[in-house]
Amino acid sequence: MAGVQSLEAALRLLSALAAKGGPAALSELARDCGMQASKAHRYLASFQAAGLVAQAGRSGKYDLGPEALTLGLAALARHDFVNRAADALPDLCAETGMTVLLAVWGTQGATVVRWERAAAPLVTSMGLGTALPLLTSATGRVFLGWAPPAVVAAQRETERARIAEAPDLAADFRPTPEGIAALAETVRAQGYAAVDGRFIPGLVAAAAPILDWQGQAQAAVTLVGTDRTAIAPGAPELAALRRFCAAQSVASECCSAANEKG
Repeated sequence: MAGVQSLEAALRLLSALAAKGGPAALSELARDCGMQASKAHRYLASFQAAGLVAQAGRSGKYDLGPEALTLGLAALARHDFVNRAADALPDLCAETGMTVLLAVWGTQGATVVRWERAAAPLVTSMGLGTALPLLTSATGRVFLGWAPPAVVAAQRETERARIAEAPDLAADFRPTPEGIAALAETVRAQGYAAVDGRFIPGLVAAAAPILDWQGQAQAAVTLVGTDRTAIAPGAPELAALRRFCAAQSVASECCSAANEKG
């Protein structure tokens, strides 16, 4: 679709400023966008008049202005994490050949709200509305790693106390506050959570977060199957899951758009 070239150039400059993560000099922005400094200055002056750009006093560097914040918050308020991801689940299911579920944090914990079954059926009692454990499921561990601690605190302590009485349930972590904190850190460092058949006999699962602009999990997407190699580091199924969740996350989406335009 044809657009207004001068407007596209101006918006490319604004996107470059947004991608900087802080104030930037005129010469730096002009260089990044491949335009003359005088032309970049005219665009920035117009954005400044509209409140989209602000200029620091003594340094003279440019940064996003208050109207840019207003636009950003309005866009974020319209972002529907769950429905957007749910609509794309069949594609992930087809790419990986695994059953895919989408979960959000509800009153009962990590709750399945969408289920896309693979061609090869799984024998499981899980389905829509199933609440999965925080500490011993891949889905739950996503919220352990990326949900605000206060949100999962009650569930975490309830499960910790129960597991402390049945240590066999904690096959790969210590059921202590320190052990659970270490588990959460490991999940965050990996960028995903994975569990094998020790927790659900015969099934393996890997889950990754859909993150909002604060880096917190709005939802978790989980692959479920029977082949342990599918959740091993470097597995194509796991890579597909992580790409999917990155594409659905606000931070990644914004950065990708800025990079394409810059």
